[in-house]
Amino acid sequence: MLNTISICRYDFIPLRAEASERSEMVSQILFGETYEVIDTQERWIKVRCDYDEYEGWMDAKLHTNIFPQDVEKWRNAEKWVVPGPFVKIIRDGDRTPMIIPGGSSIWFNGSELDSFTINDDMYHLTGGYSANKKKPSIDEIALSFYSSPYLWGGRSFYGIDCSGFTQIVYKIAGHKIPRDASQQVNIGTIVDFVEEASVGDLAFFDNPATGNIVHVGMCLGHGEIIHASGCVRIDKLDHNGIFAADRNAYTHQLRAIKHIG
Repeated sequence: MLNTISICRYDFIPLRAEASERSEMVSQILFGETYEVIDTQERWIKVRCDYDEYEGWMDAKLHTNIFPQDVEKWRNAEKWVVPGPFVKIIRDGDRTPMIIPGGSSIWFNGSELDSFTINDDMYHLTGGYSANKKKPSIDEIALSFYSSPYLWGGRSFYGIDCSGFTQIVYKIAGHKIPRDASQQVNIGTIVDFVEEASVGDLAFFDNPATGNIVHVGMCLGHGEIIHASGCVRIDKLDHNGIFAADRNAYTHQLRAIKHIG
């Protein structure tokens, strides 16, 4: 019997627009994030991620049956969010190593903050890493993803899209924001001038023909922006938009800057 709630036990689980391997990936569920099954179709299940309520289809083979009461405990627990870009963990028993991406969520067994359990499997942080380390600043988090390749629907250092990048940076920093740029632009307060933008403010860019928000990046101050476009990169930002020095051209038209606080 298929349990209707579960925890992601993989580095990430791809979510697709339709119940097909050929369908585009629209998002990912990261390790430790919980989700609810809302529909089934042959060997596919449609799920809703608890973190951002994003929906998509996943291969049913990637679903793990976990006792609902255990999922609820994990859901409601105060969790540690892995800082970017990744940490290495080891699963007891077969000593399987895993690289889990920044933004993954962990509920530790005790005060030592080095081990946790999912579905009777125990995992340990490795390499002397400690969750007690001071949380990095938001610009340090963003810069840790520098050069990560662009991937539509991605939310990890393996591949990340523009709004996945800003969402995960903010998740690690301790703030929940929506998944898509068109949703993110609806939160926060307007920053009137580029010169007034602070580190961490989000800049949004539109399609000149339609006016739709199509891109987002994070301000670094001093007229710079970090964003996922081809890869996570740093470019210049002014009142016109993003200027890419390597192309000697503007690549995105500025629509708004928002302070998220």
